[in-house]
Amino acid sequence: MVHTGGCQCGAVRFRVTGTLGRASICHCRMCQKAFGHFYAPLVSVPKDGLVWTRREPKRFQSSSHVMRGFCEACGTPLTYEAPDGPAIAIGAFDDPAAIEPTIQFGIEARLPYAGRLHALPDRTTDADMDASPFLAELVSYQHPDHPNADEDRQA
Repeated sequence: MVHTGGCQCGAVRFRVTGTLGRASICHCRMCQKAFGHFYAPLVSVPKDGLVWTRREPKRFQSSSHVMRGFCEACGTPLTYEAPDGPAIAIGAFDDPAAIEPTIQFGIEARLPYAGRLHALPDRTTDADMDASPFLAELVSYQHPDHPNADEDRQA
């Protein structure tokens, strides 16, 4: 199997060949800060199957054992790199819906409302057009999912 992905601006792209490992959500405070989010959705990848097809991410040593990779151009959080191998942010994959988390870690730091997010009122982006008219004229500069396959074959 081959999985591709990258950051929001497209400066960092990757290809993973082989079977993905366990997909998880980590609620620890370090992951919350690294992702600027309630939790970090990650999937472990085979180290020998991970190839950066454009630039490699910039890295920050977040602890004595872990480095975090991110795009230095747009700031997208990309990796969790520990002695037991790398993990990549699920949202950075071109097809994140195909990677379903199976376990949650660091639940001692889980925010009290995180388990109730599914109960909040919701609406589509289109339904918000009246409240936010700028959305009708919005032009995205985000790198598209499923890029040209030739670009991700390059090593």
